Amino acid sequence: MQLIWQGILDAIQLAAAGDRLVLAAAWRSFWISSLAVLTAALIGMPLGSFLARVAFPGRRLLVTSVRAAMAVPTVFLGLVCYSLLSRRGPLGDADFLYTPWAIVIGELMLALPIIIGLTHGAIKSLDRRVFETAATLGAGPLFRWFTYLSEARTAVILAVMTAFARCVTELGIAMMVGGNLKDRTRTLSTATAMETGRGEFSRGLAMGILLLLIALTATVVIATLSRERDRE
Repeated sequence: MQLIWQGILDAIQLAAAGDRLVLAAAWRSFWISSLAVLTAALIGMPLGSFLARVAFPGRRLLVTSVRAAMAVPTVFLGLVCYSLLSRRGPLGDADFLYTPWAIVIGELMLALPIIIGLTHGAIKSLDRRVFETAATLGAGPLFRWFTYLSEARTAVILAVMTAFARCVTELGIAMMVGGNLKDRTRTLSTATAMETGRGEFSRGLAMGILLLLIALTATVVIATLSRERDRE
């Protein structure tokens, strides 16, 4: 217990002093996850809406596949991403492996099914009068889509925040395709594991605390949005 308490005190001192390694890993984790989730949102929200409103053969199978993909372990996604980005893979010529862009791609694969699945559920559960009103007013496809997203905005934002919380705390993808390279691909999660393994408990705990604060902030936003959606 004394080791943990002393580690917390040292971690606070490191964070307050602006330790370069700690802050660099924190910033890298934030921008990589933000970019991955933003890209996933731009792709996933239209796809989720499409699956909710357009009937076609195989739609149920596709929705089931998306829901199953939401539970895929990050280590497996890291393995898939590694096979795509390695020199023998189809994207090997891009030379993305062991760069921040490799982690962005991996986290995009993690976030995309989450946003598609939750957006699909949000649009699907809208009051039928929303769809009937939009059709009665003669709204075009784009305007109807904006109307659906506006009506389900709380649930859609909740989907985005859930994806961000999952991405910023993941370890498997960042370790496998990022390589945990200093000043290049080291994130809070990989740095926490490495520093602790090296016996640098204080620095590892400092990074863990920052990661926890980011995750807690996302969790508080998710909980707030969930209560707002329940009231609606």
